[in-house]
Amino acid sequence: MLTTPPLSLYVHLPWCVRKCPYCDFNSHEGRGALPFAAYVEALIADLDFDLPLVWGRTVQTVFFGGGTPSLFPPEAIDAFLQQASSRLRFAPGLEITLETNPGTAEHGRFDAYRAAGVNRISFGIQSFDDGCLQRLGRIHDSAEAEAAVKLAQDAGFDNFNLDLMYALPQQTLAMAAYDVERAIALQPTHISHYQLTLEPNTVFAAKPPTGIPDLDASWDIQERCQALLAEAGYAQYEVSAYARPGRQCAHNLNYWRFGDYLGIGAGAHGKLTLGSEQSILRRWKVKHPTDYLAKAGSAAAIGGDERIEASRRPFDYMLNALRLNEGFSLDAFEARTGLGRDAIAGELAEAETRGWLATEAGRVVPTEFGRRFTNDVIELFLTD
Repeated sequence: MLTTPPLSLYVHLPWCVRKCPYCDFNSHEGRGALPFAAYVEALIADLDFDLPLVWGRTVQTVFFGGGTPSLFPPEAIDAFLQQASSRLRFAPGLEITLETNPGTAEHGRFDAYRAAGVNRISFGIQSFDDGCLQRLGRIHDSAEAEAAVKLAQDAGFDNFNLDLMYALPQQTLAMAAYDVERAIALQPTHISHYQLTLEPNTVFAAKPPTGIPDLDASWDIQERCQALLAEAGYAQYEVSAYARPGRQCAHNLNYWRFGDYLGIGAGAHGKLTLGSEQSILRRWKVKHPTDYLAKAGSAAAIGGDERIEASRRPFDYMLNALRLNEGFSLDAFEARTGLGRDAIAGELAEAETRGWLATEAGRVVPTEFGRRFTNDVIELFLTD
């Protein structure tokens, strides 16, 4: 039987200054004055339309993603949070994260974001090497990145993440290690360290850059950087996430534990457990901001609805849970999917035979060997 998991709220703010050549997110270059107030109104209309799906539930985390959410002025973030919290039950002290591009950070904004209720910042640094930043199409340099982080610290933010990418064009092992060392020196509570991939429908996919490290070089970079992060007290808890004790990203943990999330905004995706129907709904919104602004608050803003069939739930669950070092409990699998553990017994046995997973006292955990083959482990649970 399905039981209702924790609920998060994801808010998509779709504009950016310039589309990065590796980016496959729903982001759109802003031209001219952006309609911040109108977009907030659209978000609230969107929220009102979806509210019946989450009546009475408590929101545990809020995440503003993009795009570049820090393009939005603090008063727009404040207006949204005030109206959203009057419609939804916000948990006391809930984590509220705002993604930030260092190239859009301005003096005074962080104070105002904090006053609005934002208590966690996620900086899209990517690298502290100016050459790498230029090759990635970023709008900031390393000095601006450090300055933005210090502005947030001066404003009182003591919980923030730094995003770093590795295996970048023309990046050496020493350069990648230096990026991590520079990040650690800024004393973030959380570091996301992930490999550059050439995603479909991006500029880099169409015109791959030269000098991308090969698989062996990328693995050497990953091992060296993981060691540096561990030495500095950042424990890896997910494939690309490292945190100080107690500072894991609560919002992303809810994703990976197959929790629920209400997605509002242009192109936003959500996943909701509907207890009365004993079903799991995935819903996404229309992608283009102009289209979304015209349709928000009506069924026309829904890009699609999909019920996750029971046969696909094991794969969807593993796609998330097996990214975590902690793995998952069989009790949690049953509660979040509504299936018995026998539904995955054969796949678990195969994964254990290959040395990828270990089960003890009702808990399934990826082995160190298995974490090198996460995608292969997950594919075991994919049905035709």
